[in-house]
Amino acid sequence: MARVGPKLNASNTLLMISSLYSSLTKAEKKVADAVTQNPEEAVLSTVTDLSEQAKVGETSVIRFCRKLGFRGFHEFKLAVAQDLVDRPSVSNAEIEESDDAMTVARKMTMKHEMLLRNTLDLISADSLQEAVRSMLAAAKIHVYGVGSSGITALDLHYRLMRIGLNVEAHRDAHIIAMSASLLGKGDLVFAISTSGSTRDLVDPVRQAKGNGASVICLTGHMRSPIAAYADTVLLTPARELPMEGGALSTKMMQMHLLNILCTLLAQNRSEAYASLEKTAKSVADKLY
Repeated sequence: MARVGPKLNASNTLLMISSLYSSLTKAEKKVADAVTQNPEEAVLSTVTDLSEQAKVGETSVIRFCRKLGFRGFHEFKLAVAQDLVDRPSVSNAEIEESDDAMTVARKMTMKHEMLLRNTLDLISADSLQEAVRSMLAAAKIHVYGVGSSGITALDLHYRLMRIGLNVEAHRDAHIIAMSASLLGKGDLVFAISTSGSTRDLVDPVRQAKGNGASVICLTGHMRSPIAAYADTVLLTPARELPMEGGALSTKMMQMHLLNILCTLLAQNRSEAYASLEKTAKSVADKLY
């Protein structure tokens, strides 16, 4: 069986579990928890061992492996083993009340370095190239994001405008709904949602897609509701806890991926340098 979803780098199985977690069944989530909590033990386990650890049937373990795109449990174990070889060693990274300023700074830097590597592991070259082609071909790009994702949407709007693309951004749910209702062929929606499950974004994206618009989504969950309507899915690590909505680390990874995307757009658009020069000159006299 072929791997599901976009083509990812070889060493990303544990990240893939995180990305697909919300779409798993209750039994499959138990298997996922058993693997992610102790991947070293999972690599040494048989199907029976893992099913007993997760307290599910052996068929649930097999279904879990196949949902991730593997032909069977053995292929899944080999991929997890490769993950463990390549995974950076990060010890004592949790911030404690007794940590001084430099210790906090070091731990947070270590965390962000790890997340940057995870973002790279999730990048699909095919998806990036497809996004570049679609955005350059679009008559107009409509960037949507609500809540914290709305801030990311505004930044993307700024970046795309500076390289001369026809773009607008909205982060108000009502405006997004009205905007999406008017879209059609030639329009492209770039939807940003970490969870991929925000109704204020999913419903308008569905309508825009039904009207003939193209859709790119930036999300942390490969099989989220919004991804079902996307022509292209761009993934970033999804590690926000319920109390961490809009975490800066998540936004940094989104901005890192968008920076890569905008660099590729500039490389492939002959007018990009001229647009950057014009926009820079337009505000030159605003500086002391």
